[in-house]
Amino acid sequence: MSAATARLEFRAVTRRFGRAEATVTAVEAVSLAVGDGEVVSLIGPSGCGKSTLLNIAAGLYPPSEGEAYVDRVRVTGPNRQVAFMLQKDLLLPWRSIRENVEFGLEIHGVAAAERRPRAAALLARMHLADCADRYPHQLSGGMRQRAALARTLAVDPSVLLLDEPFSALDAQTKMVLQQDLAQTLRDTRKTAFFITHDLVEAVTLSDRVLVMSRRPGRIIEEIPIALPDRDRPLERRRQPALGDYVARLMALLDVVHAEV
Repeated sequence: MSAATARLEFRAVTRRFGRAEATVTAVEAVSLAVGDGEVVSLIGPSGCGKSTLLNIAAGLYPPSEGEAYVDRVRVTGPNRQVAFMLQKDLLLPWRSIRENVEFGLEIHGVAAAERRPRAAALLARMHLADCADRYPHQLSGGMRQRAALARTLAVDPSVLLLDEPFSALDAQTKMVLQQDLAQTLRDTRKTAFFITHDLVEAVTLSDRVLVMSRRPGRIIEEIPIALPDRDRPLERRRQPALGDYVARLMALLDVVHAEV
């Protein structure tokens, strides 16, 4: 993929933490690109630097070496072109669900007259229109994650950074939210960089899956997903080839875990 078509790009990114003898290299010489409207999943063993890459993309800290770009602009600090969705919804308990969805827009200085219809449209998309005036403690875990996704989309980011957003949910709720996310990404043509430990989730939601090594994390394999209907992960789960992809990813991770 050329730099001209990439929404998110890492160029030989290395990140070290600590000083002198205590230095730890989290990721090393990582180069990758995520194209416009593409969903790319990142898998690898715990501690291999997956979240480090998301934090660099968000501008939360700089690479020690190399460069990260969003929309062909070098990332030098926190930027409005990306939005994070995490394992925990982190909704503000004293604000209603509508007010939570509006929170990022409010920070950006968007007037209430514009915030409210945008939030209402996103809540309707997330099947939460009748929950707008409720508070987070009144919603189930799945509903809270839907609200968190609406809040993430409200600021209209170029790139969504998703760090295991469904890992705390039960299997049935997770599948429903995967379907909601996939259809939303299709309808909004958003670009997404997705961390997961769930191999089935990685295959059913993605155009490509990248596999990382143990720390220091490097990209060791790229698996294009040639299944139809990326916006219909429940249908992808029924494809016979799904098992082949999962088996290939498991074999790669077995090799990674066996490394000394």
